[in-house]
Amino acid sequence: MRISLNWLRELVDVAIAPEELAETLTMAGFEVEEIEDRRPWADGVLLGKIVAIEQHPNADKLRVCQVDVGKPEPLNIVCGAPNARADIYVPVAVVGTFLSQIDLKIKPAKLRGVPSEGMICSLAELGLSKESAGIHIFELENPELGSDVRPLLGLDDVILDLTATANRADALSMVGVAREVAALTGGSLRIPEPADVAIQGENSPNLTVEIFESEGCPIYTGTTIEGVKIAPSPAWLQQRLQAAGVRPINNVVDVTNYILLEWGQPLHAFDRDRLQSFTATQDINIGVRFAKTGESFKTLDGQNRNLQPQNLLITASDKPVALAGVMGGESTEVHEGTQNLVLEAAIFDQATIRRSARAQGLRSESSIRYERGVNQAALTTACNRAVALILELAGGAATVQKTASSGADDLSFSRSLELRLDRVNLVLGKLKRGETGGSEYLEPEEVKHILTALGCEVVPAGKERVFAIAVPPYRYRDLEREIDLIEEIARLHGYDNFCETLPSKTEPGYLSPEYAAIRNVRSAFRAAGLTELMHYSLVKTEGDNQVVLANPLFVEYSALRTEMLSGLIDAFGYNLEQGNGALNGFEVGRIFWKEGDAMKEADAVAGIIGGDPTVWKWQQSGRDRPLTWFEAKGILESVFQQLGLAVEYQSDSSNSRLHPGRTAALWLNGKHLGIFGQLHPQLQQEKDLPEQVYVFQLDLAVLLAELGLTQNSTRKFAAYSSFPASDRDIAFFAPIKVAVAEMAGAMKKAAGSLLDSVELFDEYRGDNVPAGQRSLAFRLIYRSGDRTLSETDVEPAQQKVRDVLVEKFGVSLRS
Repeated sequence: MRISLNWLRELVDVAIAPEELAETLTMAGFEVEEIEDRRPWADGVLLGKIVAIEQHPNADKLRVCQVDVGKPEPLNIVCGAPNARADIYVPVAVVGTFLSQIDLKIKPAKLRGVPSEGMICSLAELGLSKESAGIHIFELENPELGSDVRPLLGLDDVILDLTATANRADALSMVGVAREVAALTGGSLRIPEPADVAIQGENSPNLTVEIFESEGCPIYTGTTIEGVKIAPSPAWLQQRLQAAGVRPINNVVDVTNYILLEWGQPLHAFDRDRLQSFTATQDINIGVRFAKTGESFKTLDGQNRNLQPQNLLITASDKPVALAGVMGGESTEVHEGTQNLVLEAAIFDQATIRRSARAQGLRSESSIRYERGVNQAALTTACNRAVALILELAGGAATVQKTASSGADDLSFSRSLELRLDRVNLVLGKLKRGETGGSEYLEPEEVKHILTALGCEVVPAGKERVFAIAVPPYRYRDLEREIDLIEEIARLHGYDNFCETLPSKTEPGYLSPEYAAIRNVRSAFRAAGLTELMHYSLVKTEGDNQVVLANPLFVEYSALRTEMLSGLIDAFGYNLEQGNGALNGFEVGRIFWKEGDAMKEADAVAGIIGGDPTVWKWQQSGRDRPLTWFEAKGILESVFQQLGLAVEYQSDSSNSRLHPGRTAALWLNGKHLGIFGQLHPQLQQEKDLPEQVYVFQLDLAVLLAELGLTQNSTRKFAAYSSFPASDRDIAFFAPIKVAVAEMAGAMKKAAGSLLDSVELFDEYRGDNVPAGQRSLAFRLIYRSGDRTLSETDVEPAQQKVRDVLVEKFGVSLRS
């Protein structure tokens, strides 16, 4: 929020420099992002009067002005502004003035042969607007020529751009900041008190207010004002709005914006006659309800809004006229011809306004304050002050005021908390007293002084070193517990005034076994040449089993992902489009799904592999070579080997996005680990991907459970055998449907501990091979760690291998 120092000084005594005030606020938790000192913008610019004006003798668009700036002789100034004329008061930059906003120093000059001794300024040249059609003209009575123009333009001010934390909704108002400054500096506080508003409406139209959604709107007050005259606001009001970054519109709208800045209470003014047009009678029926499906209306920004059920509306005769707490409607806005008003002052629920604004992708100054929480106790004060200002600036009379509530306005907005001084000192620790001496902890009087400065009432609670604290209404939403009071004490006393206390005993940190295992998994995939990727868990709504968000940030990302392969496939294609080559990567993340009404989630590891694995392709005449299924499987196998896992592959064709003949289900100790396979050719063509791209998705819980076993969590070194190996080859015809992995496992089991490894070195299909079969050749390597194996050792084991192959798989032995 932009804080005008001149305005702030009207509410609280500020005796310190702007830079010191900014430092004080920042150390108290209100970060001052920028200090905008406006005083140098027009330093040296004086108030002048054009006493005579003539056409320039050598230029059609220039005129020569005689300008009185309070000196014995008027200045001769050449001006090209179309609105320059005699007998007007203008800002004049005399010779020697530096206009910092346009980086221009005024020097004596000749323009087309005529000397010019200064410049008559526009608001753009003084930094108050981006563009100006001509010079600025003052409307003044009894002006003092030659005086400084900065007080007339609000340029004798300093603006602090202040950021408040989400829990300090009270700091989004000048009154709230003034209270904070008074507590920090000890300055006297002067909160504006509204005059009593007389309601005089014997013959006025009937106004009714009905709240249909009491949770969304606890209180709604409507006030009718008749006989107003719409006109520009006075200069002081326009300058305060401009200093706060708000564009002045007219006296009525500017008052509502002024009260929003002063009290943090959003207000909205309706054209009463336009509201009456909805009923075609003199009665006005204001309602508060949620939108119905299919409703729409146009907001003040000119956008036609398609309403959603979470949008809270203000209605007139059940027709939408405003997005409650967010923005008014164009059809009932205050315009130049408005004569009668209905002024809205209401309290809306924080969560309701947040959902409503997000559903429309719209945030306003009003919605920002309602989302954080508006001080309900100040509603009447802000409303009456707005009515009084409208009557003062626009005339008219307040005729009817109706309030509807759900009973929440009966609350006292007071809370009493118990504060233990021993707890305060235990949490905050010792003080840096320095040479001043005194206790090394906060004294009761110091605590009482700090909390009293915040507006709290502090009385003894009847126990030793315990206070009963009555929280002020404007801090009702923030100060809820004892620890909140302790935080305020530390904040106002100054965090830097407490000693830094380190723990007396520290212990080295360590990784949990689960997290250490996940790091090992990530390391293994990176070692295999895969890049770690990261995607959002939010996706489009497509499937029935998706978990759909009730309040999504974007419509395009309104559900949680049920699998991870889609994001990897899209990332692979995007990298190819950008000319980055094939993306071989993996991702560790979470997936979500629904089983009936129950929502489930699980962690998974997924990856994608494809493209030509070679770097230089001169041997291939520059052409890409598709990655084979076995090469992709080898990358995955290297990961499992590094992790010390024995994974089994079984044919699988259940996933429609994968090639039915090149997909395998992965199993680990009898548990389903995941799936690995080539993308279906049809999907590959739709995505315009290379010929062969492979993906996998693994259940991380199954993987971690196996890695958590003792034999896998701690690797043991096995000594290499110093004795030679004995190898045997075996060849046979086997049915195509029998997997090689299944046969290799059976051979290892049959041969026993002497069999060191089994390797397939030949496969043949074609001539001289029976139909439905293939020729396979394996090399079996036998080895012992304590002796050289003889024929009598190897042959029995080899015979067992032959027997199990024939009996279990029906192979025809060739050797």
